[in-house]
Amino acid sequence: MKKILLIEDNIDILENTSEILELGGYHVFTAENGKLGVEAAIAHHPDLIICDVMMPVLDGYGVFHLVRKNPELAGIPFIFLTARTERSDMRKGMEMGADDYITKPYSDTELLTAVESQFAKLERLKENLRGEIGEIPSPVEDRTADQALRELISSGITNRYKKKQAIFREGNHPQYLFYLQRGKAKVFKTSEEGKDLTVGLYTQGDYIGYIALLEDAVYRVSADALEDTEITLIPRTDFLDLVHSHRDVSKRFFQLVAKNNNDKADQLVRLAYNSLRKRVANTLLILLKKYDTGSEDPFVLHIGREDLANLAGTATESLIRTLTDFRHEKLIDIHEGGIRILNEKKLADLLN
Repeated sequence: MKKILLIEDNIDILENTSEILELGGYHVFTAENGKLGVEAAIAHHPDLIICDVMMPVLDGYGVFHLVRKNPELAGIPFIFLTARTERSDMRKGMEMGADDYITKPYSDTELLTAVESQFAKLERLKENLRGEIGEIPSPVEDRTADQALRELISSGITNRYKKKQAIFREGNHPQYLFYLQRGKAKVFKTSEEGKDLTVGLYTQGDYIGYIALLEDAVYRVSADALEDTEITLIPRTDFLDLVHSHRDVSKRFFQLVAKNNNDKADQLVRLAYNSLRKRVANTLLILLKKYDTGSEDPFVLHIGREDLANLAGTATESLIRTLTDFRHEKLIDIHEGGIRILNEKKLADLLN
């Protein structure tokens, strides 16, 4: 019998929904707030989690973040349950990586259909993986993942992109896997109002565009070069053939997808709960970790203020004021547009 964890602070809804699910043939565990819900997920390892968004102690977004960060729970399908119908709230949940979204009030049929859909999707994935593993030819496995990927990269063509030049655009159909040979790139999401939020930063040795290829879907984000950049374009069919034929390559990209989802969840939690100063400080530290090569020369960050603001989730003017404050507090130094971190510990320890 499939196990479902239901997290809902409204007792009437909790009891009614639990009864519907039990009548549908599922074993249901319940929790009345987000904190208890996370504890129940760890204790029971359910096959599916249904979670309200607006709750005391820990809201649904917080629950999702903690579940996805736990390696033993990360693969569990997750459905958000909420009475809020604003498009922005639904979009936030789906961009975090939730599998579905049910809006209250809902019918018995809507609830059970959503649940059955998730279990059916999980079974199809398992069947596909079993089929692919059974068809793997042994000569391919004689190569390590690193060797196979090096051969794949060497077979592609390398293009040069100028600073701010588009690499791909949201809504387009993917034709290539992009491998950064040199330079830096960003991946961003554009809102309905035309505002950008940077959701990923990439540098030499990183891959971009693999999620849309693996999903067989259009791009859900856009990508631009942050500086003059060289990128190897690997044809879609070559990449997918290797993923389907080499277990370790497939595992590596599934791990990249999981890390990508965790990074986005972390970012959304920071945007939702951190102050402006804390968000800017965290962004500077993330860039330091991402781009510092460990050379003897002090690390200087060269990034446009608009790009930095997009990554921190704030207006450019607010970012500039915060950087000025940090400079006066001797946390950073700014010279010819470059930012050098002077006190990494104090930035990390800033109160929210």
